[in-house]
Amino acid sequence: MRKVILYIAMSLDGYIADENGKVNWLMGQDCNVEGVDSFADFEKSIDTVIMGWSTYHQIVTELSPDYWVYPNQHSYVITHRNRPSTENITFTSNSPSLLVNELKHDSGKDIWICGGANIVHQLMEDNLIDRYHISIIPTILGNGIQLFSKCNQEIKLRLLDMKSDNGITELIYEKR
Repeated sequence: MRKVILYIAMSLDGYIADENGKVNWLMGQDCNVEGVDSFADFEKSIDTVIMGWSTYHQIVTELSPDYWVYPNQHSYVITHRNRPSTENITFTSNSPSLLVNELKHDSGKDIWICGGANIVHQLMEDNLIDRYHISIIPTILGNGIQLFSKCNQEIKLRLLDMKSDNGITELIYEKR
């Protein structure tokens, strides 16, 4: 069965975006140093991307307004907005848990939970995230959009791998 993987970066104090939703602080301690790109290897293992509207909107308006950044994967955008789907992007009002449960049983590669925090929270509540790949950025924001909000259950994890490069620490955990 396909794995559901949260692959995301957060500040040292647990935020995935600043209080204005910006992510321009997502870099290592030396911005002139090219770091190891673990995302390229990760991207080969997935064929499905799930995100919320805010993440999608930030990609198409700020981060990559000229082209869709995930052309080799099928993307699902969870939203209540009525948007026409395209060949690579499906807009759906299904709950994250319902969507993930449907996709897990389809054939294919792993499923990437790209963001945002509300999607992550719902999937954690239903214990549907199999692997947590979290990059800790050497920045303390002090405020913003928190990755892990209050969860109604304990989720036990096992550390699979840990790497550090240019001040960024990557932690990979799997459910026990």
